[in-house]
Amino acid sequence: MPDATIESVLQEGRIFQPPAELAARARIGSMEAYRELVARAEADPDAFWGEHAREQLHWFEPFHTVLDWSNPPFARWFEGGTTNLAYNCLDRHLDGPRAEKTALIWEGEPGDSRRFTYRELQAEVCKAANALKALGVGKGDLVALYMPMVPEAAIAMLACARIGAPHSVVFGGFSAEALRDRLIDGGVKVVITADGGFRKDKAVALKPAVDQALAGGACPTVEQVLVVRRTGEATPMEQGRDRWWHELVDSQSSDCPAVPMASEDRLFVLYTSGSTGKPKGVVHTTAGYNLWAHLTFQWIFDIRDDDIHWCTADVGWITGHSYIVYGPLSNGATTVMYEGAPRPSKPGAFWEVIQKHKVSIFYTAPTAIRAFMKSGREVPDQYDMSTLRILGTVGEPINPEAWMWYREVIGHGRCPVIDTWWQTETGGVMISPLPGATPTKPGSATLPLPGIAADIVDNEGHSVGVDEGGYLAVRRPWPGMMRTVHGDPERFRKSYWEHILGADGRPLYFAGDGARRDADGYFWVMGRVDDVISVSGHRLGSMEIESALVSHPSVAEAAVVGRPDDLKGEGIVAFVTLQTGLSGDAALGAELRKHVGAEIGPIARPDEIRFSDALPKTRSGKIMRRILRALAAGEEVSGDTSTLEDRSVLDALRV
Repeated sequence: MPDATIESVLQEGRIFQPPAELAARARIGSMEAYRELVARAEADPDAFWGEHAREQLHWFEPFHTVLDWSNPPFARWFEGGTTNLAYNCLDRHLDGPRAEKTALIWEGEPGDSRRFTYRELQAEVCKAANALKALGVGKGDLVALYMPMVPEAAIAMLACARIGAPHSVVFGGFSAEALRDRLIDGGVKVVITADGGFRKDKAVALKPAVDQALAGGACPTVEQVLVVRRTGEATPMEQGRDRWWHELVDSQSSDCPAVPMASEDRLFVLYTSGSTGKPKGVVHTTAGYNLWAHLTFQWIFDIRDDDIHWCTADVGWITGHSYIVYGPLSNGATTVMYEGAPRPSKPGAFWEVIQKHKVSIFYTAPTAIRAFMKSGREVPDQYDMSTLRILGTVGEPINPEAWMWYREVIGHGRCPVIDTWWQTETGGVMISPLPGATPTKPGSATLPLPGIAADIVDNEGHSVGVDEGGYLAVRRPWPGMMRTVHGDPERFRKSYWEHILGADGRPLYFAGDGARRDADGYFWVMGRVDDVISVSGHRLGSMEIESALVSHPSVAEAAVVGRPDDLKGEGIVAFVTLQTGLSGDAALGAELRKHVGAEIGPIARPDEIRFSDALPKTRSGKIMRRILRALAAGEEVSGDTSTLEDRSVLDALRV
């Protein structure tokens, strides 16, 4: 592992206190209350987690052991207990007024809408669960979902959990080849898909990719394919294998008892997208994941009974799992699910949804925010978003200027910005402000949540000093942590737990991110360790150079990568997208280089600035820096590009 020192420090002095009215009503309404929770968790972790598990979840059988950490890194939580995630998300809300409360609001791209109360959603989940049983699915059988953002995706996830069949949701933007790899690796028994979905004003077919993935018996474990009719376009159906959802599910009984699941029974496998090599299936189990998704949703969004929560992610990613489906429903909240995306024909698509459904909590990605910044405030200013009370960001670190734009333009200066750090592997948010308690700083995820022993360490596992760069690590297990890599426990050990050892010789969880901590103890995540650039022996965080570039009034978005340099080891190349109506030239390039030097220091000045109308991103909004590194080095782009949102961006950058 390389030296952890990251020398660039973009200074950020703005601090925003929690709104007084929000703090007065908040579940955690002061830093004193936050610190009291932290102290309880540190003093007796087992008592802390055990108390929350007993209070927050329904148990068929109580657990007798909170944590078995006798064989690290393989944790076992809440041993002896049995529960069911679908029961916690649905059935336990049916005995009181929440039974008739709206659980799910769905907005289709063409403008069609559907709403489900908790009672209605539970009935639909039971019918889908019975349909899966009719297809031969039983406890332990893996079911893959390759779906658009339609209610049936959430219903199918909950139906799997109800009967103890773990699910593997494969993002609908993946290619047939990527889907095939995941079906084979998981040994999937049944695939649930749709004829297609709507994206940016056109129908996008999905079923043909499933047919291609299964062609020639490539996935021999797959026995049945269940197909949702969404677009209505002609769809070939294979006799004996393919069934229509509306024909099979709609005829089923709405009575299907939830199966008691052992705490450590497998809940789902979710594959992380890697650049090369075999897909890595992250395994989460029932009780620990349920508790962490439940608690984090409750804490970081200060959820109230009248809130309308909208997370803009896709259910194909962990954010959609935890903060569209499981976290909100476990808390009895109302959650919004949207099929569409902002597009030239409807640039205000997000703001229209907020206005129409009176959304109060909005959770989206920094890349989306920067895209909105590019076109200015003229579009969002046309909509009434006065119902918003909390704004959240997820997916990657957010530049301070994007943070400020989000706060001022979308939140009108009254909504706290909840900048969250976490991963597929962590199951839920790990570092985040609490909206009623934590003073916020633009660009900082602030402080670890109660019970999370996060630290910034060097190679030997020692905590580093104030504003010293290091590795973001977690010193103790937590309930939502992944349990293993599907079918490859050694890969789990080597990927996450063998990089750094603590002083007691026990392994630390290594997140793969570089970070620093300021004098107030706030965490500043500087991006993946792979994104650190070494210039003449100085290790610079790409995130902070990007933040310096975005702080220039001409810049909408920037991505910074390193390229080989015979003299300096690495040179800095910045790919820059300008504000709408501006064009890049040599003079602006020189001005931006000077600006970075003034913000961070001369060593951080980019060697080259390339202007581009857009940057290569995945369909979940993450910039594909691997592609940019190859382009900067003059190399051919290789590896998996199946999640690339717009291939024309790549073609334009090659010119």
